[in-house]
Formats: sequence, structure tokens, C-alpha cells
Amino acid sequence: MPSKKIKVQIMSPNLLDNDYLVLGEQLIRQWRIPIHYPIQLAFGSFRHTVKVIPLARFDGVRISQELAGKMGVLPRSSLRLSYRPHSTTLQFGPLVGVLISRDYAGASDRPFGPITMFCRELVKACQRQGVYVYFFTPNHIGTTSKSLQAWVFGDSWKQITVPAADVFYNRLTTRKLENKPSVQHFMKEVKSRYGSHFFNEKFLDKTEVFDALGRDVSVSRYLPESHLFRGYPTLKMMCGKHPIVFLKPIKGSLGKGIIRISRLEGGGYQSMTALVGGTKRQVYSSLTKLYSALSPKMKTTRYQIQQGLVLIESDRRPVDFRALVQKNRSGAWNITSIVARTAGSQHFVSNLARGGSLSTVKEAVSRSSLPIGVKSRVSAQLRKAALDIARGVDAQISAHFGELGIDLAVDHHGRIWLLEVNSKPSKNDNTPMGGSKIRPSVKQVIEYARYLSGF
Repeated sequence: MPSKKIKVQIMSPNLLDNDYLVLGEQLIRQWRIPIHYPIQLAFGSFRHTVKVIPLARFDGVRISQELAGKMGVLPRSSLRLSYRPHSTTLQFGPLVGVLISRDYAGASDRPFGPITMFCRELVKACQRQGVYVYFFTPNHIGTTSKSLQAWVFGDSWKQITVPAADVFYNRLTTRKLENKPSVQHFMKEVKSRYGSHFFNEKFLDKTEVFDALGRDVSVSRYLPESHLFRGYPTLKMMCGKHPIVFLKPIKGSLGKGIIRISRLEGGGYQSMTALVGGTKRQVYSSLTKLYSALSPKMKTTRYQIQQGLVLIESDRRPVDFRALVQKNRSGAWNITSIVARTAGSQHFVSNLARGGSLSTVKEAVSRSSLPIGVKSRVSAQLRKAALDIARGVDAQISAHFGELGIDLAVDHHGRIWLLEVNSKPSKNDNTPMGGSKIRPSVKQVIEYARYLSGF
């Protein structure tokens, strides 16, 4: 059944009873909605029995102030409306809940700190499509999953009680918060009890991704040799096969703690460790001495050891590529953007947090030493690789993802390699925010939420 974006008018208590709802005659006829007969009103987990009153030449919906309060709907909202005849249910929505890490109740203009503008952009995108969105943190989760306190935006930010959403979008930034028993219990409850969808429901670690994708023949060609680091024998084996290897924390992000190990021509080994202010270089006369120096770190952090690649360069700095891959209005993976990331002058990793810079794929590839015939194919090959890998993650990992940040590399032969898959991609790697413009990455999140909820 199709849905229709419709304006919600909230009536004062003496003008409309809580158990009645006013709709235009034309929509009632078109959808064959029974009038003066009890039907179910649904909004997320909220349910209420109402009778529909027809009104001539009216194109909105009127509900009582009390009913709006129970639904958590603000004045002047526009929502999508759909009628499900098999269950005689009039459904408002979709209702989308965004789970974020923290809020600042005292800062009414910036309640979510640095991501407040992103949240406002989501609100704007939802308003245009007739979607209702709220924001909550793990601290808002109470003893019942049926409703919770959350932030909504009308004329300003405020907290109200809202029902459990049709679709939840997980934007938690730490594994510690995501693994809290209250969060895990809430996720299971809303899915089993109300049929809610919860996407980007977990962080990925490097070992899990590479082991899973290694089982997929359509994706394995993009994978550099990679193993869970298990001690000196693993290091010796990988350094014997590859002139450069990388040690990456399996739960790391933003390039933190990555160690690059390379064989030196005159003998011995060099390690380069990514630090906030630059790179720490050390030289060792043997692999055993290098391992002895690194082993204290290995006791507290689990690492993935990965084949080093000779990447294309721009101005003698290594370049890699971040593809933002999202599911669209049809539920299929789609490339939203691909950007090139060039490492900063004092770094060997390309993250913006480590001084890296962004450019278009075309600009970065044109400045590389790849042959002209290879350069012309790189963009299409990156797109194909990103889609192949996203589909591989879906097929091989039992979790629900709606968007992925996929880091890819191109070596000096033009071959595409996977570096990393991130299930909580930053929203700052595409078009800058500003004005009334809504970035494609934000619009796509809402489109996918509509697909999941049937609106």
C-alpha cells in the first residue's frame, strides 16, 4: 500500500476527542478506510484504537492534543500515512530513532556537541520526506523498551517521551557503549517485540572482516594476506614473505596505533608507529630485537598483521580511497561517494585525524605514476570493488548494516586492494554541510529507513 506525506494538525482537547481522528474524504475513499468504525492507529510501538471522521476538501489529518502527546508528535509535523487494510491499521511514520553516544542537556543550542549539525541535517532530511526522527543515548534507555525519553527538534531542541521506533540507526562511537547490557537488551527487545529494524548494529574488527571475506570467492582477490597476530612465529613468517608488513589494532580507528615494519637493504628492520603528532621511527638490527621492543604492546592490544602494499603516490605521499557505500530506497547497496585521501607529510596513514588531505579520485589518480591506460580504469574498478565487498560483508557476517566505509588502495600496477571496512563511517568525508543543502549520505540514510519500514 502506498504512503502519503500529510500535515498533522493538533487540536485542543475541547475540539476533538482522544479516540477520534479527522481525515479528508478523498483519501478515505481512495484507500477505502472505514469511517465511524474502530480501527487501529499505529506509530512505531504506539497503538491506539480510533474512529475516523471524514472532512470534505481537507488534505491533512487532525488528532487531539492528548493523542499527539502520547505519540510524541510535535505541532506542525508532517508525517507519512499508510493504510493496511488486512489489519485495519492506519499507520503513521516512519519513526526513526538515532542512537548516539552522549548529549549535553545544559547546551540547548548544541545538545550533541560536534555532531549537532549532522543531527540537524538529519532532521531537515526527515522533514522533507515526512519522516519523524528522534535522538537518544544509552542513558535514555529505561526499564521498558516500549517508550523512552529522547531529543526532538521543533522550534528548538527538547526532550519528550517517544515510542520505540520502526527503524533504529546506530551511531554509537565506542564499543564500550555498544556492549552495555542495557543497550544490547534494548536492541533485542525492540526487534523481537515490535519488529523494529536496527542497522549498523555493531562495530566490525579487522580479523572478523578479513576471515569472513576470505571465504567469499568474489571478494578474496581484493584481500592482502592478513592474519590475527599470534606472536613471533607470525611476524617471522610474514616478514619472510613480504618486504613491508603492517600491524593494525583489530579494534582500532582513525589510524591509531598502526605500526609499519620494513626490511632494510643493509640488514635489520625499521618500525614506524603512527602517533598523533607524527611518526615514531626506530631501527633494529634483527627481527627478534624488534619483536622484543613491540611485545609489551601485544600483551594489552590484539593486532592484525597484514601484507604491506606499495601504493600509488601523490607528491611522494601514499594515497588510499574511502568509499561510502549505503543501501538505497530499494534496499540495494549503492556508492554514495568515493574520495582520495593523501597522507600528511609526517605520516604514513591517510586519516584526516593524522594530517591527511582529501581530493577527488580523478585528481589523485592523475598525479600518480600509473600508465594512462590504467588510470582511466581505476575509478570504475574502485566502485566495483566497494560494491563487491559490501555485498560480501552482507553475505558473510550475520549483522545488519545499512552503510559501510570501505578503505581501498591501488598499487603501482593498478590492482585494487581492501584495507579496512568501517561500520560507523564518518559523515565528514563527503560534501561539506551548510545552508539548506542536504548531503546525499544523509538523504540515503532516510531513504533506507523508508525502505525498511515500508513507507
